Amino acid sequence: MTSSRADCHYCLQSLRGRKYALREENAYCVTCYDSLFANPCEECKQPIECDSKDLAYKGRHWHEGCFKCAKCSRSLVEKPFAAKDELLLCTECYSDEYSSKCFHCQKTIMPGSRKMEFKGGSWHESCFVCQYCRQPLGTKPLITKDNENYCVPCFEKQFAHHCYSCKKVITSGGVSYHDQPWHKECFVCAGCKTQLSEQRFISKDEYPYCVDCFSKLYAKKCAACKKPITAPGGAKFVSFEERQWHGECFNCAKCSVSLVGQGFLTRQDDILCHECGSA
Repeated sequence: MTSSRADCHYCLQSLRGRKYALREENAYCVTCYDSLFANPCEECKQPIECDSKDLAYKGRHWHEGCFKCAKCSRSLVEKPFAAKDELLLCTECYSDEYSSKCFHCQKTIMPGSRKMEFKGGSWHESCFVCQYCRQPLGTKPLITKDNENYCVPCFEKQFAHHCYSCKKVITSGGVSYHDQPWHKECFVCAGCKTQLSEQRFISKDEYPYCVDCFSKLYAKKCAACKKPITAPGGAKFVSFEERQWHGECFNCAKCSVSLVGQGFLTRQDDILCHECGSA
């Protein structure tokens, strides 16, 4: 502005007819003002004179023409920008250098946009959806399979096993029996309903039985002790003419010597060793 004031506050030269600048109600000639108060430009290091526009950011100053992206040199005046390691970058350059890429579409997640993070990956909010129903997952519970995310209802509909007994979804663990999935708590003895997931069982007519129930219901009775011969294939037994014996019960009826693997004779219902049978 042209001065109507008398003298420069610093050099005391007359300001009549000359441009001057005000600072704290004191008038300074342009030369004194620039030498005393002008900020150095971060880019060109030259003072930003009083007749130039001074752009400031976090205590640093630039000429209007020097306020540019450090990478592509495009002007940042009145445009959004980001700072990284004291460098100013336009949003495009900042995104190319530092922003995350969306795990789904592989495009940059621009600064200021909402980013969803899950298991070390990042997604645009619009890309973070159930693979099956395409509904946004947001913060809902989800399940991942083959690098794809599913809401729980869709995952259960597509992939989850249903218990052969109760028909409900098996969310963890489970037992396979006759190529069918079962909850552990549903896999029980057909006789006494005891859980069988962690104990030995026997199959009969496609139903599982604990050893005790199978023995009571189906096992052959030993001709000697009259107790069940349990678990076919699990206990040694001897069979002769539709009768069965525990291995330890197959003894001579007279001298009690074991006849397992030995020749023997029969007399009515008795089994005898050769010596006793010939006497």
